[in-house]
Amino acid sequence: MWPRLLLTLALLGTVPASHPAPHHLQGVPAGETTQLRYTMVNKLRTYSGAQRYCQDVYRGQLVSVHSSARNEELQKLAQTYNIISPWIGAVTSCRGGKWESYWEDSSPWNYANWAPTYPVHIVTTCTTLSTRDGLWRSHFCFQLRPFICQY
Repeated sequence: MWPRLLLTLALLGTVPASHPAPHHLQGVPAGETTQLRYTMVNKLRTYSGAQRYCQDVYRGQLVSVHSSARNEELQKLAQTYNIISPWIGAVTSCRGGKWESYWEDSSPWNYANWAPTYPVHIVTTCTTLSTRDGLWRSHFCFQLRPFICQY
């Protein structure tokens, strides 16, 4: 019932105070559509908990980033909420004996903005976006962090 109610409220342009208003970001980088909305969620969740929250509340997923322009806009969005390093939808893991990063929404891996020495290739890690420098860093997926949903 709640997801339908939230969807109805979102379509009417009103969203309960416990759920931030969606942001429409400018431009349409490769791998994205004009229909995407982004919401900064200032609730602490593990990576998988954040992914479930995006699915349950917004019928979306953690954000995938496909351009420097989109990365910068998401960085600014997080800064408006005073967030330091929210989860984004990238995971790095060993697949078939080789380390690779991928977007959980299965969109193409056509852009990356890793900080030097990242991603870490020791265990499977999840990715955050730094609001200080806009660079991505890998962290243990069980850490509690705020996150950005796209839907």
